[in-house]
Amino acid sequence: MTIGGYTLTWTALLISASLSGEITGPKKVHQDGFSVIGIQARTTNAKEATGAGEIPKLWQKFFQDGIQQKISDRVDGTIYAVYTDYASDRNGEYSFVIGVRVPPTSTAPAGLVLKKIPAGDYAVITSDKGPVAKVVPAAWPRIWAWEEQARLGGARAYRADFEVYDERTADPQNSQVDVYVGLK
Repeated sequence: MTIGGYTLTWTALLISASLSGEITGPKKVHQDGFSVIGIQARTTNAKEATGAGEIPKLWQKFFQDGIQQKISDRVDGTIYAVYTDYASDRNGEYSFVIGVRVPPTSTAPAGLVLKKIPAGDYAVITSDKGPVAKVVPAAWPRIWAWEEQARLGGARAYRADFEVYDERTADPQNSQVDVYVGLK
């Protein structure tokens, strides 16, 4: 994976996060369901790890095309990156959606998708502060390690996971993101 001109592997990110203490431990919360409208791509973690993934392209499209401004009934300025429609687990295909929260009765404008995030228990992992292109990708290998060690507070549901890009990401070089991982 290339971030800001640096090529990183998931292993390097995991080791870096573990050694530097960049990521705080998970806390378990109950999250009410909500709806997100945005743009979507289908991908896998293996494809994303090659540096030829869909996620960076989708982020670029989101900002270049002003997607957030095209959603008139958005609840606020928070951006959500949603992982959903899992084919199996973290090794299978999933849909990645970047969008904004909308009222439950909203419909998606042409060219956009509506995703319902289910209510349920979630493990919340807060990244360290730093460049968003570094701290967010560094969070996922740590989450996967915690998953393997049964340290998330429950088994993953693989229905929906999401990242919250709120006011703490106003400065992309000094950002902090919460990652919500759906639990059974």
